[in-house]
Amino acid sequence: MFTISFGSAFSRTQNKTSSAIAVVVADDKRLPDTKQLGVHAKFLSRALANANFTGKKGEVLTLVNPQGNPNYYLIAGMGAVKDINALRLEETGGSIAAAALAAKIAQLDIVAALAKGVKLDAAQAGAHLAFGAKLRGYRFDKYRTKIKPEDKPKLKSVVIIAAAADKARKIYAPLDGLAESVFFARDLVTEPPNVLYPESYAAECRKLAKLGVKVEVLGITAMKKLGMGSLLGVGQGSVKESQMVVMQWYGGKKGAKPVGLIGKGVCFDTGGISIKPSNGMEDMKYDMAGSAAVVGTMRALAARKAKVNVIGVIGLVENMPDGNAQRPSDVVISMSGQTIEVLNTDAEGRLVLADCLWYAQSRFKPQCMVDLATLTGAIVVALGSARAGVMSNNDKLSETLSAAGERTQERVWRLPLGPEYDELINCDIADMQNVGYAREAGSITAAQFLQRFVNDVPWAHLDIAGVAWADKPNALTPKGAVGWGVRLLTDWVEHEYAK
Repeated sequence: MFTISFGSAFSRTQNKTSSAIAVVVADDKRLPDTKQLGVHAKFLSRALANANFTGKKGEVLTLVNPQGNPNYYLIAGMGAVKDINALRLEETGGSIAAAALAAKIAQLDIVAALAKGVKLDAAQAGAHLAFGAKLRGYRFDKYRTKIKPEDKPKLKSVVIIAAAADKARKIYAPLDGLAESVFFARDLVTEPPNVLYPESYAAECRKLAKLGVKVEVLGITAMKKLGMGSLLGVGQGSVKESQMVVMQWYGGKKGAKPVGLIGKGVCFDTGGISIKPSNGMEDMKYDMAGSAAVVGTMRALAARKAKVNVIGVIGLVENMPDGNAQRPSDVVISMSGQTIEVLNTDAEGRLVLADCLWYAQSRFKPQCMVDLATLTGAIVVALGSARAGVMSNNDKLSETLSAAGERTQERVWRLPLGPEYDELINCDIADMQNVGYAREAGSITAAQFLQRFVNDVPWAHLDIAGVAWADKPNALTPKGAVGWGVRLLTDWVEHEYAK
């Protein structure tokens, strides 16, 4: 990973290594009016006048400098001036970093000067350009022992050139912590299942104690005493012991009810006895991405010393098909006392969340709860990889999550709940069944199942099956684990609840 720093003058290493200067322009293709460009302005102006470059969002023009100091110029488009905001700058910073990595550039200076009419100043621009660059620069090379030299990233240093470098550095500091928390979540999701399983995952969560998060781990014995037959049934076919991790951050007013975050942590999902097809099963290591979002958010809030009370509860299991595995038609008793007929052992995430939701509300009396889970393939069919589904019993809660999604570009789309869907999971021999008999409304019936375990607590369910993993890179994410939800939840909690 490259370093990020701030300064008011170009790097001295430009003539010693592969280097580049990057500038950002709107779709009017006018260079920012800044003295910092100095002698470089003439070349850049000439290039903009003659190059096939429109300045639209995400467009980056890479130019070779014939004089060799720097070796390259990068001109990044941001679209119309009226659309340039913090998020657009983050995406632009990510696009610049991607272009620099592709061109094997080692030293990159990004000029944080904007066109007239943009409401953000140079310091704000610099901080958000840096944040976007950092998010896009993530790599997971932990297990690659034979990377060819030409495949190794060359980018070592990114310097944000800003008129108010000290101010930019201060604005960037909490964003840097947020990026590190996103990376923590991405690392968790990317780890192979022989390395990240319930007990080792719980050990990773314990690291949050260094930031002031209180971390408790409940094993099988403790969960049996609590009556968590729904969660424990999922993991009974695995040699890996199921765990529940409870995290508490109390940075708000003493006695104020906490916000509750609950995550599905199926560290690997074979489908159990209702086994999945082998094609694509390797992707099921990221069936714990909902829990990673909760852990990453708890880390981000603690690192920021957020003035809010938040609890995180994640259920960690493996869904395996051995001789002790749960069978289709088994009936389990949840912590709530409600009974569930398990018709399909591959609809296991809702069984884990049922006990987590009940435990969270029973113990902590939260003012609201949000759960995250890679829950259904149906949500991928409905919304693809552009948005997560949100289903909620509370309009305001749904609306505030949607607003946070727009601010962070981790967007959600609300789907309905209602008695007509609830009827689809009624059961002849138990209080409910874990899937509907028909294939219709799969994401909604899963949410209707969860709603039976929240009582009257304001609650929202985020089905993130389509957004947790990127099959191709985008402006802020390389191919692979997204760390989806950390930015959304951190923004939402701070915007709505931090005092």
